[in-house]
Amino acid sequence: MPQYDYVGYAFRRIFFIAITYLEGEEFMDNRIALIGIIVESEGNDSIDRLNDILHAYGKVIIGRMGIPYREKGVNIISIVVDAPNDVVSSLAGKIGALKNVSVKTMVAKR
Repeated sequence: MPQYDYVGYAFRRIFFIAITYLEGEEFMDNRIALIGIIVESEGNDSIDRLNDILHAYGKVIIGRMGIPYREKGVNIISIVVDAPNDVVSSLAGKIGALKNVSVKTMVAKR
């Protein structure tokens, strides 16, 4: 029986779904989700990468609000998206992989 790379398969599947959706082919039920992001801004070089990721997912982003909290040295960003669960998970995963960045996601029930 052949061995399968399940992690690689899952990554390729999510990447395919995200790219296909971003190219305009809707084939899944969309969900509204709120993504909360906290960026520690002290010497953080992930801010440019975060903006690149958000720009790449711009089609599914409904709104974005950023609040600098200078006293604590952090930036708080909230993003509302309308996308399939796989796209929301892909976006949150890419953001969460950045250095000094924390992310949490809430998804509407329907």
